[in-house]
Amino acid sequence: MLRFISILALLPAVLAVPAILGAPTVTISSPQATITGKAGLKVESFNGIPFAQPPTGSLRLRPPQPIESDLGDVDATGIAQACPQFFFTTDTSEFPGSVIGELANIPLFQKITNAGEDCLTLNIRRPAGTTAEEKLPVLVWIFGGGFELGSSTMYDGASLVQDSIDLDMPIVFVAMNYRVGGFGFMPGAEILADGAANLGLLDQRLALEWVADNIAAFGGDPDKVTIWGESAGSISVFDQMMLYDGDIEYNGSPLFRGAIMNSGSVVPADPVDCDKGQDIYDTVVAYAGCNTAEDTLECLRGLEYTDFLNAANSVPGILSYHSVSLSYLPRPDGKVFTQSPDFAVQSGKYASVPFIVGDQEDEGTAFALFQSNITTTDDLIEYFSNLFFFHASRDQLQTLIDTYEDIAENGSPFRTGIFNNWYPQFKRLAAILGDLTFTITRRIFLKYAKELKPDVPTWSYLASYDYGTPILGTFHGSDILQVFYGILPNYASRSIHSYYFSFVHELDPNKRRGEEFPEWPQWTNEGVELMQFFKDKGELLNDDFRNETYAFLLENTQTFRI
Repeated sequence: MLRFISILALLPAVLAVPAILGAPTVTISSPQATITGKAGLKVESFNGIPFAQPPTGSLRLRPPQPIESDLGDVDATGIAQACPQFFFTTDTSEFPGSVIGELANIPLFQKITNAGEDCLTLNIRRPAGTTAEEKLPVLVWIFGGGFELGSSTMYDGASLVQDSIDLDMPIVFVAMNYRVGGFGFMPGAEILADGAANLGLLDQRLALEWVADNIAAFGGDPDKVTIWGESAGSISVFDQMMLYDGDIEYNGSPLFRGAIMNSGSVVPADPVDCDKGQDIYDTVVAYAGCNTAEDTLECLRGLEYTDFLNAANSVPGILSYHSVSLSYLPRPDGKVFTQSPDFAVQSGKYASVPFIVGDQEDEGTAFALFQSNITTTDDLIEYFSNLFFFHASRDQLQTLIDTYEDIAENGSPFRTGIFNNWYPQFKRLAAILGDLTFTITRRIFLKYAKELKPDVPTWSYLASYDYGTPILGTFHGSDILQVFYGILPNYASRSIHSYYFSFVHELDPNKRRGEEFPEWPQWTNEGVELMQFFKDKGELLNDDFRNETYAFLLENTQTFRI
């Protein structure tokens, strides 16, 4: 969600070099196109390949439409355009953030950040010289950003592909764009009635169908696809597992065979037309001046781009006091996203594919930086009651908070005693936000998964490689440097790449892992469960921390939907 390293998005891929070796060219048939990429010494790159019709004009706030005409020659050597971004709110009551939000949305800044509505494209990285006959396993990346921001360009997979080559486990890497913010996850009764809910998830699904149709031409094997995401991208991975009640079949074959979730899985959520969702829609409509229109949704579709962007961003954002009480997120619509994810898990209505799921040790610290006015337990109760959990009673909130009574033991950053308490309730709030959104809900997910589908292999982890970072600890998103880019050449990077590439090839992180790395046991609901990754070693960890909180949430999951 929160990106501390988005500056990396502006860096060119170090492996991409001018096409002195001859530009790689690939011909696909669905739709017909000849795609020219960029050569590299070890990795070839293809950027901005369209997988859907531009969601502009009459297609704004509508499900993505497949491309129905030939594309001819496609130059895939440039930089893919990002979907419209929600950096800061434009709500004038949130000064000075609203000023930054307005500035971020002016055409000049949008041009600088390379954002716009015509954004449904994907990027591909493959080993240099790969041919269509090689059938390499495929790793599909879904970016995070709180369902508000992010793009495929921020995550150049060239270093991953090079590392896969060096480890003798070569892969083809795909990164997709999908609509975020109000463009991709607008809620409200009007949206539900129009069939325009969860558009970002439908974008992701159409991108996966494009991969199924065309990745063989790039040397990838459509029968060996693993989907992988971080934060909102990780939540999206599970959402893809549960769309259409777990049906991932496309043209007679599954769209993917494995899943990796970094920091996110099950997020219990109220329906698209819930009170909070309707408030979001009504706020956007009023800001846009569409509240007197006969058809408010058609009015939003007819707005100029910047006007709609400002209106869509007029609600609370993740980079604010509201934190992970998200304005925009996947919500049940009864058709595509059929039910709240917690119900889907409990009923087993999700795809039965092997998966890896895990968390950073201090998921919540980055999301508790903006609430320094919260100094008492009563303040915490009011905060959660007013912004997060409308179904929870005061007694239930008090019981939840009481499970974090001792911040020396149960405050985040964890294992730091009385230190790092930024303000009186910081460590407690950070622990609660991290556990409810990520860490404890992960364990609840795993419990039901093992009970209902005991034969599906699963592995889980806790990352602690940034232990000791003041205030933040091993914070949410810090794994991008370690896991995605592998910039720090330490044990954490080497081991996770080895495990992950083994999983992509064999659906088992152990079969082809390096000899220096320990056996990673499957999660079994009994005894030792987790691999704990440090910067210099890996150790097994009992998945029994904060059991009082876990037991309470297990009995009250429906109460804590957002």
